[in-house]
Amino acid sequence: MGWCVDNAAVNLAEWALDAGYGLGWSMVRRLPPPVARGLFTGAAELAARRDGPAVRQLRANLRRAAPQAGADELDALVRAGLRSYARYWREAFCLPTADHEAIYRRVDALTVGREHLLDALTAGRGAVVALPHTGNWDVAGLWLVHALRAWGRPAQFSTIAARLRPESLYRRFVDYRESLGFEILPTSGYAELPLRTLARRLAANGVVCLLADLDLTRRGMPVTFLGSPARMPPGPARLAADTGAALLPVSCSFTDHPEGWRQEIHPAVPVSEVSAVGSAVQHLADTFGAAITARPQDWHMTQRIWRDRGPRSRPPVP
Repeated sequence: MGWCVDNAAVNLAEWALDAGYGLGWSMVRRLPPPVARGLFTGAAELAARRDGPAVRQLRANLRRAAPQAGADELDALVRAGLRSYARYWREAFCLPTADHEAIYRRVDALTVGREHLLDALTAGRGAVVALPHTGNWDVAGLWLVHALRAWGRPAQFSTIAARLRPESLYRRFVDYRESLGFEILPTSGYAELPLRTLARRLAANGVVCLLADLDLTRRGMPVTFLGSPARMPPGPARLAADTGAALLPVSCSFTDHPEGWRQEIHPAVPVSEVSAVGSAVQHLADTFGAAITARPQDWHMTQRIWRDRGPRSRPPVP
C-alpha cells in the first residue's frame, strides 16, 4: 500500500511538472513583454528570498567564479544569477513564436570568431561545438541554424538530450528544440547509439553541439576548473579525436539589453588523437572558466560540480 501511495505521488509530481511547462509554453508568449519580464524577475527575487537547495548550490558555484567577493557582493551576484536564469526560461517559452530572423541578426551582430567555424566546415571534417551552461544556448543554436543557411550549408545541427520523466515532458522539450531547427538524439531508448549518429553527421561535414561543463556520470575527465579539481565530460573531445572534426569552445552570455545576446566562438582545440583528449578537456575547462569569470551571473549552474568544500568568501570590508 505504501509503495502504491508513493508511486501515485511521483506520478502526480511528474504530471504537475509537465503541466507547468506546458502552461509556460502556451501562456508566456501571449503576455506583453514588459509583463513577462516583470513576472520572471519577480519569481527570481522570490527564489532568492526562499534560498532553497538549488539557490544554495548556485551560491556555492558562484563563489568559485568570484572567490574575492564579500558576503554582500555574493548575495547580489546570486540574485543577478537567478534573474539571468529566469530570463533564460522566459526566452525559452517565447522562442517558438518569436521573430527568429530578428534574433539571428541581433546575435550575429555580437558574435565573435565565426571564422573558426567557417574554417572547420571549409576543411570538410565537421565541427564539435562545446558550450557551458551560460547565457541562452537555445538562442545560440537558433543563430547557428540561420548562420548555416546563410553560408549555403544544411540548416541543422545535432545534439543529445537526456530522456526526462514523464515522457510527455521530454517530448515537449524535443518539439521545442526541433521547432528551432535542432536534431535531438535521446540518451536512452534509441534505435542507434547517439555517438554513432553524431559521428556520421560529422563525417558528412555537419555540426554537433554539446553542453560540456557538467559531468553527470561521475566518470568524467579530471580537470582543474576555476582553480579547483573537478571532472568534465570527455565526450566532445573524444568525438572530435575519433572523427577528425574540429573541437570549438563557444561561450554565450546576455547583454544588459532585454533582447541582447553575445557569443564567442573560440579557436579550435588541438585534439588530433585520442591521447590528447585529456589536455583538450582541460583546455575546454580553462576557456569556460575564463568566460564564466568575466560574467558569472550568466552561468546557470545549480548542480554540484566540485567535491571539496571550496574557497571561503572574502569577509566584507567594514
